[in-house]
Amino acid sequence: MFRILSSSKWNSLKANHRTSPSSCFSILCNWSKPQYSSYQSPQCDFSSSGHSPQRPDPLNFHCNLAGARFFSSGYSSKCGNFDKLCGFRGGFLRTHGLVGQIRSFCSEMGRESMDYDVVIVGAGPAGLSAAIRLKQLCREKSVDMSVCVVEKGADVGAHILSGNVFEPRALNELIPEWKQEQAPIDTPVCSDKFWFLTKDRAFSLPSPFDNKGNYVISLSQLVRWMGTKAEELGVEIYPGFAASEVLYNANHEVVGIATNDMGVAKDGTRKDNFQRGVELKGKVTLLAEGCRGSLSEKIMREYNLREKVEAQHQTYALGIKEVWEIDPSKHQPGFVLHTLGWPLDHKTYGGSFLYHMKDNMVSIGLVVALNYQNPYLNPYEEFQRLKHHPAIKPTLEGGSVVQYGARSLNEGGFQSVPYPVFPGGALIGCSAGFLNVPKIKGTHTAMKSGMLAAETAFGVLHEGLKMDKYSEKLCNSWVWEELRTARNYRPAFEYGLFPGFILSALEHYVTKGRSPWTLKHGKPDHEATNVARLHSPIEYPKPDGVISFDVPTSLYRSNTNHDHDQPVHLRLKDLTIPERVNWPEYAGPESRYCPARVYEYHPDDSGKMKLQINAQNCLHCKACDIKDPTQNIEWTVPEGGGGPSYTVM
Repeated sequence: MFRILSSSKWNSLKANHRTSPSSCFSILCNWSKPQYSSYQSPQCDFSSSGHSPQRPDPLNFHCNLAGARFFSSGYSSKCGNFDKLCGFRGGFLRTHGLVGQIRSFCSEMGRESMDYDVVIVGAGPAGLSAAIRLKQLCREKSVDMSVCVVEKGADVGAHILSGNVFEPRALNELIPEWKQEQAPIDTPVCSDKFWFLTKDRAFSLPSPFDNKGNYVISLSQLVRWMGTKAEELGVEIYPGFAASEVLYNANHEVVGIATNDMGVAKDGTRKDNFQRGVELKGKVTLLAEGCRGSLSEKIMREYNLREKVEAQHQTYALGIKEVWEIDPSKHQPGFVLHTLGWPLDHKTYGGSFLYHMKDNMVSIGLVVALNYQNPYLNPYEEFQRLKHHPAIKPTLEGGSVVQYGARSLNEGGFQSVPYPVFPGGALIGCSAGFLNVPKIKGTHTAMKSGMLAAETAFGVLHEGLKMDKYSEKLCNSWVWEELRTARNYRPAFEYGLFPGFILSALEHYVTKGRSPWTLKHGKPDHEATNVARLHSPIEYPKPDGVISFDVPTSLYRSNTNHDHDQPVHLRLKDLTIPERVNWPEYAGPESRYCPARVYEYHPDDSGKMKLQINAQNCLHCKACDIKDPTQNIEWTVPEGGGGPSYTVM
């Protein structure tokens, strides 16, 4: 339990500490004290800055009372008499001593602003690796730097979805003692199979993957563990915060981010629980939002980061995944299977995976490249078909689905990496696009990029270096070598499945990634979509409710939730395009490429088809932002804490 100090205790505290007269209020909380043997509780400083300059310990709390985010108090300040005082949202209270750090919340006129040395957007593998590495360097050099990580998911790991066969190379460098620290990495790969599927058969092929020494894991669980490691080092992590705005100074340099306002109704009016967003300002800002990050995309356009290095456009795929608990007699911990071919046609790049995790669980998924041509193709339904393949179905029979989710992933690789540095910060992880496509792995490269950015940021703040050193470090790292060697695999399949097989085999077995040429990607994914008249509708079988399922059933298993009464975060640049272009020309493809039934067409009273957006269903996969043929849909962040809540993905 936390407690708010009574007025008498508050007045007593004010008498013994300097409190800014401009502050509306400050909240002092008490929480149970985690026992970290090397940790010292901070000394609180009630200075006019509103936070302590010595900040090894965060005050990070979140209270949700009947849906309204506020704390009650009888304290009356010079800004007015508040019966309901807004609390700092963003996660549960974390403080290591009797007295945590005090944050001041000022007038209703502006946003609360807090200053840090480094602000990181996204508590994924890249963001947390950067935060951990920064704090490690602080300890090594006896330097104190404040590091803040803001995360739009309700909890750390809630929005993390991946295969995931994990290569521990980067983790070995970051936390060498991870085994002793009980990281959730305990199922080594024991068997590695690669099949080509036709409708009724599976043909075994030589596996191009080298997964010896790798592990089958849940990335959402690993990220949660990394979050605890970061907090032990003094990193402040604020889940439940959606970074919606980039902050600039007079020189047009990035100086941090702002979170969006809470308590805004659909019609734009302020609800009773309205709360202004918070400005988190940093001397260095690292964007680790993951694939197609909304702020990252704005930054790339703002500073022409692709043009700066003549990078090609990014290409994407949509990954759809379920975790099943299966019959123990069928479970083979560490068994890894990848497939190509059916159910996708020969012009559509993609494949499936089936990984045996621990505890009788398997993760199964289908990855579909978003440059597919047929607007009638439905990735979700293709995944349901996959599970009925004679070589796949027996594993699932008698089992039950634990969780469902979907996420877009970068496939552009080496050719599509933008210049990763902008004035005031850098792009790390999948915000920049470091996925190694032929390996089907990007966690280790994302982590390493975060570590390199952290080392550079430390040098910027402590040694006066330039952030551009990060780009140089990347180019001299094993991340760059991996991507350069793998650069021709994905674009090889622009010519179709079998030509792609031949070209990628040549790259893998003959040139070993050292070809004197670099293949180019085809059209951007949204331009690759053909008009509907060039294709025939695809008839998908109805789900049986045992192996295959309808979308509402799957959505329930994703734990997705958004406040219904908030502005729609999926914005149409032109409200007329769905009815004027997408429906008549492309047969409404958004109703199929979305794996959550966010977009539906319904006839109005006159029989004309109208687009309905069910934003509360959104899985934050970003497929709509990528695949919409006219690029009319803009994905923006909803209120913090919304979206899926993954636990084993």
